Amino acid sequence: MKIYKIILSALLTSGLILSCNTAKKITSSISQQISLSEKQFSLLVKDANQAHKIPRTLDANGEMHFTHDRFDWTEGFFPGSCWYLYALTKDEKWKKEAIKFQKTFESHKDLTTNHDLGFVFNCSYGNGFRFTQNKAYKQVMIDAAKALSTRFNPTVGCIKSWDVQSGWQATRGWEYPVIIDNMMNLELLFEVSLLTGDDTFKNIAISHADTTLKNHYREDDSSYHVIDYDPETGNVRNKHTAQGFTHESSWARGQAWGLYGYTICYRYTRNPVYLEQAQKIATYILNYKGTPDDGIPYWDYNAPNIPKEPRDVSAAAVTVSALIELDKYSNNSYQTNIYKIMNALASDEYFAKTGKNKHFLLKHSTGSIPHNNEIDVPLNYADYYYLEALYRLQNSK
Repeated sequence: MKIYKIILSALLTSGLILSCNTAKKITSSISQQISLSEKQFSLLVKDANQAHKIPRTLDANGEMHFTHDRFDWTEGFFPGSCWYLYALTKDEKWKKEAIKFQKTFESHKDLTTNHDLGFVFNCSYGNGFRFTQNKAYKQVMIDAAKALSTRFNPTVGCIKSWDVQSGWQATRGWEYPVIIDNMMNLELLFEVSLLTGDDTFKNIAISHADTTLKNHYREDDSSYHVIDYDPETGNVRNKHTAQGFTHESSWARGQAWGLYGYTICYRYTRNPVYLEQAQKIATYILNYKGTPDDGIPYWDYNAPNIPKEPRDVSAAAVTVSALIELDKYSNNSYQTNIYKIMNALASDEYFAKTGKNKHFLLKHSTGSIPHNNEIDVPLNYADYYYLEALYRLQNSK
């Protein structure tokens, strides 16, 4: 509970936990944020049950946008959030909702056409197994890891991100694109190796992490978004972006994905190279001079119209959740930054009032400006990583 006590003490001494009679108080206490999150998310679950669909974000008109039935890389975050609320509150209703909504996409575990099976199934069934030890969830995770592994090319050393035969990806001239986001899908492989004793999954994850470390990172420890490989030789063809400002810019959420991913790699392997890389990425993120004082980054660190550019709260939520874990491996080096970002996310600027924001928790996230999609809106994965951060703080030792 060390981090929790330090952060709560800092909040109290800073005067940010105000009287209950203050209409616009900033409810920064961890326990208060859990309570407020539960109230707001209860309304979102009601909306989801009425629609029989999983909420993802808001459309350009401010109306609810649900995940696609065929496959949506964000579909696991909503039941995953329910699992975290179950772990945070011990209320069985959250377990019931998590089970119900993750069941709607269970058949996707066998898809070999998408690299996001780690996002989808580790965040949903993975958390379900962690909190209940239900053996049926374990088998779903194994099946998803097997499907994900089919996208690994040993010559390249990475899992292929996007297929390029159709869609907007087909216009880019890529042959074997690998995005930094894919570091987040490695946790499923590491975990399934532990559950099965089969090192095949772990070895794929390590190969992917090592190849990404070699080719995705610049000298200043920022990351490219997309590395395009020659699938026959493994050589790098292009270093590009898809969701960032330019090929050479630093897309904010991409930096967060890398930080989280290499922290995961260290958790499972204890390889000091991964710890060092995570710390280098953290240094880049936390010391970047263009980031606002509250620690919530613009959607791209090099966006052309800063400070008039949209922020990306989802990047901040991923970052702070990763920092809470990385702090355990780094002699409590990040507690000041953790406090700053969590306090910002809990403020009225970013955390919605109960009943507002179409019942999502956090405001002001950005999906993809180059695609003119999901700009300055709530995103279900921002909420997920915020709840994960609350859980990690509550259970810090």
